[in-house]
Amino acid sequence: MIQKFRKKPVEIEAYQITRELLESILFDGQNYPNGLMMTSGSYNPETRYISAWFGRVITIHNQETKVIEGDWIITEPDGVHHYPCKPDIFINSYDAIL
Repeated sequence: MIQKFRKKPVEIEAYQITRELLESILFDGQNYPNGLMMTSGSYNPETRYISAWFGRVITIHNQETKVIEGDWIITEPDGVHHYPCKPDIFINSYDAIL
């Protein structure tokens, strides 16, 4: 017999890969947020211009997953692993806790 279920509310930790975040990492010496690693990029520190940036996170299944600017990075409950979420899906799925 098929039943209907409702997902329980859950709080998450997440951050978005924004242009400002990338500038602060690449040009101002800020450390990458937990779980985020740069795969490749093309940028000029003298002009603070970023023409391309690609990164990755390690999922709970120990798989490297590509991420790009705009993606939200969600921390798994173990606090060690992460997974990306596209902005439109994130906005439709989560509300900020004030």
